[in-house]
Amino acid sequence: MWCNERQIPGRWAIIGILCLGALHVPQRIACGSEPTVEISILTRAIVTNYAEVLLATYQDSLTALKKLETSVNAFLAEPSLQGLTSARNAWLAARIPYSQTETARFYDGPIDQIEGRINSWPIDEHYIDYVSDNPDAGIINETTKFPAVTRKLIVSLNEKEGKKNISAGFHAIEFLLWGQDLSATGPGERPWKDFANGTKNAERRREYLRITVELLVENIGSLVEAWSDGNAANYRSEFVAMDPNVALASMLKGMGALSGPELAGERLTVPYETKEQEEEQDCFSDNTRDDITYDAIGIQNVYLGRYQSVSGKHVNGPGLHDLLRQVDLDFADKLAAQVETAVACARKIPQPFDQAILGANTSPGRMAIKNAINAFQTESDSIARAAKVLSIQLSLK
Repeated sequence: MWCNERQIPGRWAIIGILCLGALHVPQRIACGSEPTVEISILTRAIVTNYAEVLLATYQDSLTALKKLETSVNAFLAEPSLQGLTSARNAWLAARIPYSQTETARFYDGPIDQIEGRINSWPIDEHYIDYVSDNPDAGIINETTKFPAVTRKLIVSLNEKEGKKNISAGFHAIEFLLWGQDLSATGPGERPWKDFANGTKNAERRREYLRITVELLVENIGSLVEAWSDGNAANYRSEFVAMDPNVALASMLKGMGALSGPELAGERLTVPYETKEQEEEQDCFSDNTRDDITYDAIGIQNVYLGRYQSVSGKHVNGPGLHDLLRQVDLDFADKLAAQVETAVACARKIPQPFDQAILGANTSPGRMAIKNAINAFQTESDSIARAAKVLSIQLSLK
């Protein structure tokens, strides 16, 4: 079990919180003997390859977001249904690489400093724009309180009055593109005319969307810079130069915290138990299942040391699996199988997620979600065991 920055309420506490906290970095890597030269070289190569995997994934995320920016700007210049559909598809495409980067969270890396401006959820949609029961809600419509929609305003209001007061990032953009999801069978259906001249506050809505996309591109760009090779002053240089066992501990923490409290806990158990649409991550676009699947693939990428880029660039080097095989072959292969099972279980959750959580526990959707919860928790527990197998000791805080 793992440490997560979000507070999981009472009944979810069975998932638990294990904090890597103070790391006691061992001088030995396995079996009570000093690591061999080969193990030392392999460990360093795994750390370097992890940085390559993250860089490639963030680069793809940035490329996809620049395409989103192009689509959004074209739509805003000449609003139409076709333009809105194109922007929505670009948003969905950008989620694929970004979700695979979330394993880099939870260990005070570069993403943890700005994640609140990138992927925070759930959001109070009425904080941004109108909702079905309040046509004058949101920053966009509060013209007296907020005379101008600016970058400074949007950044300053993000999480200003609480975790759900989200004004920026992926899910703010998602709400602006889809609107509230009031359909039982599909996503939100915001009309494209919301952005056309003649619609109330359309100009402010256009400016808000333009700025939030621009900010997201900049924030992901900063992560590309943080993980780029050849910069002696960035985070990557610090990461690959640190004691490799400390770096391995960060890798394991990111994988385990994402798999356990985040996926098995907050993103799956909470909506499973509450049956509330508002508790699903992509509640406007109905993209939640795919987000979860690509999160699972991101964990697999780190474990195996690989990344298959949508642009054709592939990273394929040593991963944690290779190191574990040097220490405990059977366990390494068992964990590889569990990682693959988690991906498969995520893929089997039927669309849309907000309908899969409903019904009796014997319904196909709820059974599939329960299977995914169990698979992610099993995976997380085994990642914690992997630290012990590698003699990376984690202490409770």
